[in-house]
Amino acid sequence: MQKNDISNREDIVLLVNTFYEKVRKNPTLGYIFDEVAQIDWEQHLPKMYSFWASILLNEHSYNGNPMVTHIALSKRAPMSEQAFNEWIGLFTQTIEELFEGINAIIAKTRAENIARLMLYKIQMDSRFVVSDATQ
Repeated sequence: MQKNDISNREDIVLLVNTFYEKVRKNPTLGYIFDEVAQIDWEQHLPKMYSFWASILLNEHSYNGNPMVTHIALSKRAPMSEQAFNEWIGLFTQTIEELFEGINAIIAKTRAENIARLMLYKIQMDSRFVVSDATQ
């Protein structure tokens, strides 16, 4: 079956909705979103559409700082390397099921880079808090 590239907002909506359906069912990730963060999906999903449309379609519709949000969330729920690997795996799987092309490749690469940077910043933040508390 021929797959198309990610080329418009409708593709982004399909990607994000399909991905988060998987996340919510995932035993490693689902509880973080539904129980710890208690995500309001009606508000969260449009933000994610804008986030990915800004990255992949140059839409410039996203406003926010996901790094700050995830660092704050990491103080309420452990966000391990395993969790980030699971997130990357599900995102990559979703893209490969639905799309192929340059934007699909860019999406996978950007997702992995974002996840790795986020994990690093969360780890550095927790190290700073621990070392700061011991002084």
